[in-house]
Amino acid sequence: MSVQRHVTVQGVRLRFAAAHMATLGADLEPLHGHNYRVRCRVEGDLTADRWVIDFGVLKRVLREACEALDHRFLLQTRSPLLDVAEDGAAWVVRFGAREYRFPAADVAALPIENTTAELIAEWIADRVDAALTAGRSEEHTSELQSLAYLVC
Repeated sequence: MSVQRHVTVQGVRLRFAAAHMATLGADLEPLHGHNYRVRCRVEGDLTADRWVIDFGVLKRVLREACEALDHRFLLQTRSPLLDVAEDGAAWVVRFGAREYRFPAADVAALPIENTTAELIAEWIADRVDAALTAGRSEEHTSELQSLAYLVC
């Protein structure tokens, strides 16, 4: 019988500040920002050496995700409501008569439909999942599940 265990990682270095404009219904919020804190829970069976996952790897992946988002404009590149285009060294975002131009160095272009806390957390969890599967046996990898939480 396999017993599921979990580990949760959170901490001072797992946070970021970022700007975004989420869509809500058919509207676009004004440009604004949040200070986010990240917490991640990984569930799975214990490995032969009695670990769910290496805390060091998990913390590193989460810190890297936070660093990629920190002090950036979070751009939802798959939004069905926004016209998004990379134009040389800038990203151009259009919504109706509104147009924004952001320097590419200041943008975290995310392959998501909307920059809600839920989808940003899912993007982070996907990065964790990719890191956890690297170098793991297929049997153990299939038993792992990560869930990232964002707190504004």
